[in-house]
Amino acid sequence: MAISKLRFTCTPHLIGLVAILLLSICANPSLIHALAESDFDSDILLFHQDYTPPAPPPPPPHPPSLSCESDLGGIGSLDTTCQILSNLNLSKDVYVEGKGNFVIGANVAVNCSSFFGCELAINVTGNFTLGENSSIICGTFQLAADYASFGNGSTVNTTGLAGDPPAQTSGTPQGVDGAGGGHGGRGAACLKDKSKLPEDVWGGDAYAWSTLGKPWSYGSKGGTTSREVDYGGGGGGRVQFLVSKLLEVNASILADGGDGGTRGGGGSGGSIFIKAYKMIGIGRISACGGIGYAGGGGGRVSVDIFSRHDDPVISVHGGSSLGCPENAGAAGTLYDLVPRSLTVSNHQKSTYTDTLLMDFPQPFLTNVYIRNQAKAAVPLLWSRVQVQGQISLLSGGVLSFGLAHYSMSEFELLAEELLMSDSVIRVFGALRMSVKMFLMWNSEMLIDGGGDENVETSSLEASNLIVLREKSIIHSNANLGVHGQGLLNLTGPGDCIEAQRLVLSLFYSINVGPGSVLRGPLKNSSDETVTPKLHCDSQDCPAELLHPPEDCNVNSSLSFTLQICRVEDILVEGFVEGSVVHFHRARTISVQSSGIISTSGMGCHGGVGQGNVLSNGLGSGGGHGGRGGMGCYNGSCIEGGISYGDANLPCELGSGSGNDSLAMSTAGGGILVIGSLEHPLLSLYIKGSVTADGDSFNGDFLGKNDSTGNMIIGPGGGSGGTILLFLRNLDIGESGNLSSVGGHGSLSGGGGGGGGRIHFHWSDIPTGDVYWPIATLNGTIHTGGGLGGNEGHMGENGTVSGKSCPKGLYGVFCEECPVGTYKNVTGSDRSLCSSCPSDDLPNRALYVHVRGGITETPCPYKCISDRYHMPRCYTALEELINTFGGPWLFGLLLLGLLILLALVLSVARMKFIGVDELPGPAPTQQGSQIDHSFPFLESLNEVMETNRVEESQSHVHRMYFMGPNTFSDPWHLPHTPPEQVKEIVYEGAFNNFVDEINALAAYQWWEGAVHTILCIFAYPFAWSWQQWRRRLKLQKIREFVRSEYDHACLRSCRSRALYEGLKVAATPDLMLAYVDFFLGGDEKRDDLPPRLHQRFPMSLLFGGDGSYMTPFTLHNDNIITSLMSQAVPPTTWYRFVAGLNAQLRLVRRGCLRAKFRPVLQWLETFANPALRSCGVHVDLAWFRDTTDGCCHYGLLVYAVEEMDRLSLGHHGEPGIEQHARATGVYLKDESSNKTYLGRTQRSEGNWRRKVFGGVLDINSLRVLEEKRDLFFVLSFLIHNTKPVGHQDLVGLVISILLLGDFSLVLLTLLQLYSLSLGDVFLVLFIMPLGILLPFPAGINALFSHGPRRSAGLARVYALWNITSLINIVVAFICGYVNYHSQSNGRIPNFQPWNM
Repeated sequence: MAISKLRFTCTPHLIGLVAILLLSICANPSLIHALAESDFDSDILLFHQDYTPPAPPPPPPHPPSLSCESDLGGIGSLDTTCQILSNLNLSKDVYVEGKGNFVIGANVAVNCSSFFGCELAINVTGNFTLGENSSIICGTFQLAADYASFGNGSTVNTTGLAGDPPAQTSGTPQGVDGAGGGHGGRGAACLKDKSKLPEDVWGGDAYAWSTLGKPWSYGSKGGTTSREVDYGGGGGGRVQFLVSKLLEVNASILADGGDGGTRGGGGSGGSIFIKAYKMIGIGRISACGGIGYAGGGGGRVSVDIFSRHDDPVISVHGGSSLGCPENAGAAGTLYDLVPRSLTVSNHQKSTYTDTLLMDFPQPFLTNVYIRNQAKAAVPLLWSRVQVQGQISLLSGGVLSFGLAHYSMSEFELLAEELLMSDSVIRVFGALRMSVKMFLMWNSEMLIDGGGDENVETSSLEASNLIVLREKSIIHSNANLGVHGQGLLNLTGPGDCIEAQRLVLSLFYSINVGPGSVLRGPLKNSSDETVTPKLHCDSQDCPAELLHPPEDCNVNSSLSFTLQICRVEDILVEGFVEGSVVHFHRARTISVQSSGIISTSGMGCHGGVGQGNVLSNGLGSGGGHGGRGGMGCYNGSCIEGGISYGDANLPCELGSGSGNDSLAMSTAGGGILVIGSLEHPLLSLYIKGSVTADGDSFNGDFLGKNDSTGNMIIGPGGGSGGTILLFLRNLDIGESGNLSSVGGHGSLSGGGGGGGGRIHFHWSDIPTGDVYWPIATLNGTIHTGGGLGGNEGHMGENGTVSGKSCPKGLYGVFCEECPVGTYKNVTGSDRSLCSSCPSDDLPNRALYVHVRGGITETPCPYKCISDRYHMPRCYTALEELINTFGGPWLFGLLLLGLLILLALVLSVARMKFIGVDELPGPAPTQQGSQIDHSFPFLESLNEVMETNRVEESQSHVHRMYFMGPNTFSDPWHLPHTPPEQVKEIVYEGAFNNFVDEINALAAYQWWEGAVHTILCIFAYPFAWSWQQWRRRLKLQKIREFVRSEYDHACLRSCRSRALYEGLKVAATPDLMLAYVDFFLGGDEKRDDLPPRLHQRFPMSLLFGGDGSYMTPFTLHNDNIITSLMSQAVPPTTWYRFVAGLNAQLRLVRRGCLRAKFRPVLQWLETFANPALRSCGVHVDLAWFRDTTDGCCHYGLLVYAVEEMDRLSLGHHGEPGIEQHARATGVYLKDESSNKTYLGRTQRSEGNWRRKVFGGVLDINSLRVLEEKRDLFFVLSFLIHNTKPVGHQDLVGLVISILLLGDFSLVLLTLLQLYSLSLGDVFLVLFIMPLGILLPFPAGINALFSHGPRRSAGLARVYALWNITSLINIVVAFICGYVNYHSQSNGRIPNFQPWNM
């Protein structure tokens, strides 16, 4: 029943086709006769109508079903289970029907091959089973069952057993060429006629396309090579499985064409249709063409299976050709009804023969696969190939549209995806393709327009993606438009899209990868191609170059040969070439280092500025932006081409060498236009090359003759073309090159081509505050002329121009006018930037950069530092001075203010500390005489008061350290013990003690080095450093004597045990130290300690060195006071010491001769008369340990009686001799008239002098010698004073000076800070803190209670004030130098050190 239904489904189709045929004949009765007598090839008839024959007539009714046992020799019943267990040979068509199961046992053969087209039909409602290794052999096998199982090794074989193919088909080839039969694919034909192409010859034709989904046609028989014997292989049979549930296929289901051998063509494959709910198994299903002299075409297989597992191998390839192995039969078709996919695969058998794809069925196919060297063709005119899913060409698959040599139609291809891998699409005519994704891998799409203007434009549209990889090519010899909305990516070398006129549009991004090519027009194109017309003889600019159409469609009337339109971003890493290249409505274009956009040599061979050519072939260069170079040979020259075009808006092709009929003529550069007036490009990045160079002549024809015997010299070079850029921003990298240079002429003397033209037409040039540089140039721009050969001349340079710049900008790239210039007109010339007036620029000002340039005067400027104040760039001090009327008025105001503040400060001082209430002198024995004799003893507070009376009964002797305690001359003790202590010390141990003391007193070298450095850079710090090291040194010596030394030099056991026999002390200024020797109490000597008169003459050394910080002072401690109290009352002694120190404070180093005179006068006038009543006399004396050692000054104290003896001796010889014999003597040096004081001792018969010195009097002061150091000059600047009676006035003056110094320091620092912070650091570095301490120190000194404290602070103040003065002097010098360095010339363009 199912089979009968299937057969009658074709009846409506048959009726429709017959009706159409009858209507055609009635409408045009001469159609059959015209076609029969026409000289057209039969291909034309096939091309204009469907090959599919009408469906065969309905088969006759089925014969009665055979029985299982009697007819088939089986066991059982067809209504239950029928088993065929032995071989069965059939001689007629067999129909088996039943309600049970049908089983063919293992190793059983059912054979119906006694005649062609034998049919075996089995229709059961149960199961069908074909046992293992069993076989069914017949021409047609039909099966209808619920379940079907084909065992391992079993076979259903209809190979070569086909009956007659459908009528009115040409599947069986005619003639004796041994061609293959056709069915699903054409049969192959081994080419013998060399005048035809392999694609133009085939064997049996394809048929039964209309039954693609349910094929039911026999394959066709192959042709023969003999007229007598038919060697052709038979066609494949028919197989049909209708299984409602499960189909298991582990067998071979064969409908292959029969083999024809070497003398016959192979038969074409038959038909296989399988319908089941589910199929399993790993069998083989085949409807392949037969092998023969020429292979047969593949058959048709269709499967309608809902669920497939373990897919069997399905083959429909063409048969191999023994006579031409490279041309197998065409592949058949495999159609899967469930996904609605069509597969054409030729099993890697190469072929020139097509598998025809006719009108695609409705509803549309989902997928089409052409693979494994299958070659499919869509031959019908105006055909549409439309699928809902994917079209895939893989592994050598070929898809052809139209017929070769008949490019007269347009074709449509619509799909979701078009995938190509190692495959080819050929189009003869035009193609309209619309897909979403187009991917190519090592594939080609070749479009042959055939020169027909009606079908010259093809369109490829991929809405999402187009990718070309691995040398994929899209080639058209006509017009080609490639459109999309996503990405177009040519990934690498060999990828190419080229056409005579190429338009790429509507993509979001285009990537031209390294080595890939976009080209339009073609190079070396044939005569049949549609050649774009170039406007070589016109100087008028085509309107579409400046105002291109918005639709971006391919238009043959436009002058573009390559246009990229409405693309957002374009990345060029490969090669873009054309004659007239246009980028329209793009956003950004990036040309990488490997990328090239070129119109070089793609212009005119002739043209407006073409070169001239002599009869001997000598040519001059073409002209364009510059004239072409003259061609010269043997003294004869010919003028070059003229210059033409508008430099401000060029749009002309470059001209060639002329005489384009000569093969050796050169061409000019083409036109490259980026952007348009309405839609400029946003950004252009060039790291590679953008060129429109003229063509160069590469050959050398000197000495060669043409066909007429004339010698050929050689042409000139072509001129550069045009690069017209409508853009907003340009960035040329270091490797970037933008050129339109002329080509080189022939070496024989041809002239060089003239340079081309490059124009930058900027759009929306930003101005003012929104200005941004529109061009960054790190690469090169060339428009030079080409070189001439030998005697030939070089072409003139071309032009580089830009749009007129707005105010403030100049040049081709509209840069800002240089600093110090302004531009108030529109234009690009550099001379329009005028210099700013110099009178408006202050001395400390610089013209500043203004964004967008300066458009009007006055030109803006700024001060060279932020410390200067606009508008006249004054410093803060200068601004202050000018605010108050200038320097003189400001100085008067400042002086008045200082006086006012000083008065206020003096009043505050008097209110704060009151009037000094100084204690008066203590009463003395001589009453008022002492009051008037000590005028400088008002400040007894300067003397250290003490109420504690120190016991001095055990004191023996005071031994002074020699040396000033400096780093170069430290303290040291003499090794020989004094005469006064020899009785209480061991001399050897004493020498050891002295060595240890001297070692401790010595300084390290680095301490002196630090002091020297500080003396140069910061003298107050040097003094502080020296005092600190002196204090540390004294502490070490005292600690050593007090704790570490065992007093081994003393004879007293008690002193050694208690560490009390030696004490070290020093004056407060740390310049004079001494060692006191005491008795231990266990000596039992009545003559020790000596009384005062026994110690006479006694030396008292001054501390200090006469400098400002350490003046000479007599240090009076308790021991001296106690000793002197034996003769002088303590009050008198205190007043003496205070008065002497007041006098010594006025003595300064460097002026001792003059300053010691008042001291001597005071001693003689006031001191000695007062002390004489006590029996004591003092003299000023000097002391030295060696003849060249350090000199100390002090007092020599002795009794009045001895003074009287000296006075007597001074008037007579006996007195002097008597004094010389004394223990302490004065020694007279007759040569120098100096009186020397010496302590002597007789030892071993020799006199040995231990201490050198002398008494200073009026006469000896005249020859007094003193050493002066580096700081001697300071003694003239600073010295101690003691004004009396003018304290208030002096305080006022000091206040004025103090406030003036502080004000001057602040104003100087303010000025220096305005100049440079470095100057401030320089001043502070020379004398650091010199500007910080004077004012607080002076204020502290003025407001201090007590004369002694104020005097010490006053010294510190004065010292720091001197350093402040030095700082101020340095500041004035720096300011003076700075002012004159600025006033001598223009302010340099740099900023000072700002922090």
